Amino acid sequence: MTRIMFKPSLNILAACALLGSAALLLAGQVQAQTVYRLVGPDGKVTYSDKAPAPSDNATATGPGGKPLVNGGAALPFELRQVASKYPVTLYTANNCAPCGSGRALLSSRGVPFTEKTVNTAEDAEALQRISGESSLPFLTIGGQQIKGFSDSEWTQFLDAAGYPKTSLLPASFRNAVATPLVVLQKPAPPAKAEENQRAPMPSSPPVDTRSNPAGITF
Repeated sequence: MTRIMFKPSLNILAACALLGSAALLLAGQVQAQTVYRLVGPDGKVTYSDKAPAPSDNATATGPGGKPLVNGGAALPFELRQVASKYPVTLYTANNCAPCGSGRALLSSRGVPFTEKTVNTAEDAEALQRISGESSLPFLTIGGQQIKGFSDSEWTQFLDAAGYPKTSLLPASFRNAVATPLVVLQKPAPPAKAEENQRAPMPSSPPVDTRSNPAGITF
């Protein structure tokens, strides 16, 4: 029995290759698309493929439900990748000149960061547990801890983490407002006394000892 073999022509092979490339390109575009999850002030959740406008009452998340750093405007892809891998947290205090210098360096370079303030005894105790010291400013880049401010040292670590040397932040981006390192919970108000307390027992009427010299009562 004779076997007849058909060899595909070059035109068919080329068409298959083009279709395969188009499918891969389309899959890559779908995978790279960012979906934003918006939570309104009323708690209602909506989804959109458009970057949200800056708002104090809405938060946004990127692919996989991971929150965008500090919400608001979407970060450029390169910066978003670095910030999700090596998030930056700055610990500061009032009337701390080096803290202001560190904040200015991060802002001028366009590094999105979270700021925690250390102004109470509880804050200082928490900082001691985190860093082993109470000196400020204190900076973390991912798992790396940097104590005190040094322009060259901070720049070196930011470069090593992969943060861009010049700002790539959109004009509408705003870092989140600084918050205390330790948030003290207000004590619960004392329970109200029972309104309907048991009425006191009525006292016995005075005994008229004039007609009852022995004071006998029944």
